[in-house]
Amino acid sequence: MYSSSPLFLILVFTFDLSMLTVQAGPCQSCRKLTENFIKGLERTANKNFGGGNTAWEEEKLAKYARSETRLLEIVETACEKTDFECNKLLEQIEDQVETWWFHRQQEAPDLFEWLCIEELRLCCPAGRFGPECAECPSGPGGVCGGLGRCEGEGTRLGDGECVCDPGYSGPLCQDCADGYYREKNSNHSQPPCSACYHSCKKCTGPQDYKCLDCKPGWILHDNKCVDVDECGTELARCSSNTYCFNTDGSYECRGCDQACVGCMGSGPARCKKCSRGYRLTGAKCLDVNECKEKAIACPGLNEACINEEGSFRCECAEGFIRRDSICVENLPPSDPDKGLFDDMTDDEVLVLQQMFFGVVICALATLAAKGDMVFTAIFIGGVAAMAGYWLSEKGDRMLDGILKGR
Repeated sequence: MYSSSPLFLILVFTFDLSMLTVQAGPCQSCRKLTENFIKGLERTANKNFGGGNTAWEEEKLAKYARSETRLLEIVETACEKTDFECNKLLEQIEDQVETWWFHRQQEAPDLFEWLCIEELRLCCPAGRFGPECAECPSGPGGVCGGLGRCEGEGTRLGDGECVCDPGYSGPLCQDCADGYYREKNSNHSQPPCSACYHSCKKCTGPQDYKCLDCKPGWILHDNKCVDVDECGTELARCSSNTYCFNTDGSYECRGCDQACVGCMGSGPARCKKCSRGYRLTGAKCLDVNECKEKAIACPGLNEACINEEGSFRCECAEGFIRRDSICVENLPPSDPDKGLFDDMTDDEVLVLQQMFFGVVICALATLAAKGDMVFTAIFIGGVAAMAGYWLSEKGDRMLDGILKGR
């Protein structure tokens, strides 16, 4: 058993193979495994232990050709690491592989036949199928007349029926299939089947005038198969807002133009009725320009009308953006360092300066007029001081800064 040898460690993976579902057929997995095993035999045919004293090693450890060391090397490459089915099978049949390697190679040199057919009963010999490896149907030329394959051949599966090659039919694939005819030849062998003209179901030759029967969608007329126009009959079944388009041997249902509600063909000139947003103009359903025809297509303030195919949309006019469904002026963001009166002209600033001094003087004059000597003195001194300051360049800069909010 491998469980007591290093070979067992090779068969153990970090994932649990026993939980995997085998997807490929068991016979195919066994066949692949044995094919890779034989390749491993060929690859290691001229190898030895490779130690410093090969003669001593072979004398004490047995010949490399039948050694467990060689078996380990072959098993390492018998399955690809990603081939779950092969690895699962190899894990399950470790006893049989070891038995064949050490005891049965001489009497059963064909590993596939011994392991997959006789021991595991996963496969059948060529020409047989099913659980009991029954014989496949055969005729002149071999299995299925040599013109097909036996369903399940070589496995324990299938029903054994013949799956014929293209152009052939019948239990033993000896007849010509629909759309094929038997060629004529001068020798005594069975002539092959060749294809009829594409519209013929049965024929006597490859030409279009040698039809005996037609495929669906065609009708026979003077040994020719003529296409049936389903669109001109009740054979066509197309849903609403589609129209029938005839093709060779059949038909297609294609969508109407977007301008149409129901149609008889492609384009806006084949409409039964115009879609909303379109109007019959001449023979065509053409787009209605709502922006020109409606007095107020976009009633919102500062909105502009944009015409579209079959409709229109309302967008904010240039310089405006939509906020809470209303178009408002798209103002630039405010500058935190900007003064209150930065946008005013120099003349406007001068007028404000004059108004400011006028208000101050009037206030002081009102207090002085009440006879209060203190306010009278303040008024006279203030007028003189402000007049001097007003006339100075420094005063202009100070007042200009005050009025501009700096």
